Amino acid sequence: MARIEFQVESPIEPREVLEALTDFSERRPELWPAIDPNVYRVHEVSSSSALVTEGTAVIGGILATELYEWDGSGTVRATIQESNLWHTGGTWELTATPRDGGGSTLKVTRNRRAKNAKARLFETMMKFVGARVLAKELLKAPAINGQEI
Repeated sequence: MARIEFQVESPIEPREVLEALTDFSERRPELWPAIDPNVYRVHEVSSSSALVTEGTAVIGGILATELYEWDGSGTVRATIQESNLWHTGGTWELTATPRDGGGSTLKVTRNRRAKNAKARLFETMMKFVGARVLAKELLKAPAINGQEI
């Protein structure tokens, strides 16, 4: 499995980051611009989970149906149910903790296993630049950087 870990600082309080991360309304692609609104589909939502299909146009299209789960501990975990690039069971997890002086520290751990040549090529690249690229993309999200939408 290709494991990538990184940490970023956000001016947004942990509670707000987690609320945005578990916001599965029609606003989600605005909060998280890497999500293609044409692909975004909510299948089911409960008070502690959501089954969602999301995607992006990166490398010719990435599509995944993921089960998001949270329990109020400050961590949200998404587990792949189906994807065009990764095997079922791959995860990513975000933990938000308070930062001294306000805002939050966000720790992200991503574990995925490529299921085809396109994904293997992508994962090879991600071994070298993944943490930096993913952190930069995360910081573009209004849900993280505090930008008004």
